[in-house]
Amino acid sequence: MSRIGKAPISLPSGVEVKVSGTNVEAKGAKGTLNQYIDPTISVSVDDGIVSLSRANDERGTKALHGLYRSLISNMVIGVSEGYSKELTAVGVGYRAALKGKDIELQVGFSHPVNIIAPDGITFEVPEPTKIIVIGIDKQKVGQAAANIRSVRPPEPYKGKGIRYKDEHVRRKAGKAGVSG
Repeated sequence: MSRIGKAPISLPSGVEVKVSGTNVEAKGAKGTLNQYIDPTISVSVDDGIVSLSRANDERGTKALHGLYRSLISNMVIGVSEGYSKELTAVGVGYRAALKGKDIELQVGFSHPVNIIAPDGITFEVPEPTKIIVIGIDKQKVGQAAANIRSVRPPEPYKGKGIRYKDEHVRRKAGKAGVSG
């Protein structure tokens, strides 16, 4: 049996999970999230505990068992606490500014780069070199942060670029002295 899939999900106070056919809906203080569930996986909610079971022991069904358990767990955490990712701009003159709900990045190009906030995602810029992506959907938060990072990923020689807060950039030695 899937070790992840058989672990029960305990619901914090204020979070409600409803199962209707192949759809699971989680409601909480931060909002509502929906998730499609494969028909081979059954979800049950009893006394604040969500548990999943599968119809058979085929390889694909075992994989889906753990996957849907993780997705439902992420939904429960998202609607109760929310998710956030922090990015840092490293480089001389690299900075970010909030323009309404969107972000304007100055990262060494001849023009500023505008990043439009997707639905359900908010940006915060507490310092010019710090960007915080906040939302209730873990996948959307991660994708929005990856889109910002892809504008100018960190390069290995000087370490300049946009990186995640705890990301380690492996540095390379540049050219040593060249004698001709």
